[in-house]
Formats: sequence, C-alpha cells, structure tokens
Amino acid sequence: MVAAPACLGLGWWQWERFESASGTGQNLGYALQWPLFAAFAVFAYFRFVRLETEATEDQPAPQARRAKTAAPHEIPAGILPERPSATREQDPVLAEYNRYLAELHAADIDEKVRAAGLDTGTTERSAG
Repeated sequence: MVAAPACLGLGWWQWERFESASGTGQNLGYALQWPLFAAFAVFAYFRFVRLETEATEDQPAPQARRAKTAAPHEIPAGILPERPSATREQDPVLAEYNRYLAELHAADIDEKVRAAGLDTGTTERSAG
C-alpha cells in the first residue's frame, strides 16, 4: 500500500509546480491525475483482498479435495473427434492433392530463383 501515498505525494508536488512561476497547465493536469491513480491503487488493493477471501472460502477442505481428484474422470463419448486408424497418405485423393501442392510450390520457388538471377541449372555443381 505504498502506491497510494506515493501518488498523493506526486500530486502535491505537481500542484506546487503549477503554483510556481514556471508552472504550466500540464502540471495542473498531472496534479489532478495523481489522486485518481491513488484512488485506483486503493480500490485495486481492496478488490484483490476480497477476491482472495472469497477464493479461500469457496475451496473445499483438503481431504475432500484429495478424494475428488483420486478418481479419474471419464470423457463422455462423442466429445472428441475419432482418430484415424491409419496415416493420411492412404487416402488417394488427399495424396494426389498433396503432390499437386508440392509441384506448385516447387514451380513457385524455381520462378523466384530465376527472377533473382540465381538459375541453378547453369551452376558448375549441376554440370559435374
């Protein structure tokens, strides 16, 4: 709970800066903002304390908690999708589509390599 007094102190400091000869409207704005930050810090502190209190009241006793977790939970049938019995490559339509996509990708890469002036067909390595 150090935040609230610190924010109020900063607000006071900004107010004094505003009242000084070199004070500006920006100092006034900050002088009005810092107390709001302090109020938020107090609100957040009490909110978190209340949430912690409610959380500890809602928890069952440790023995009851252990008894609940000891028994495994069953997943109802139909919630999870069925697992395929074999690999995806056994589906001929899917395999053909994957081959088509691989060819498109290879052609796209070759086109980009040629556009960059890096034609791999004329290298010494491929000639040897």
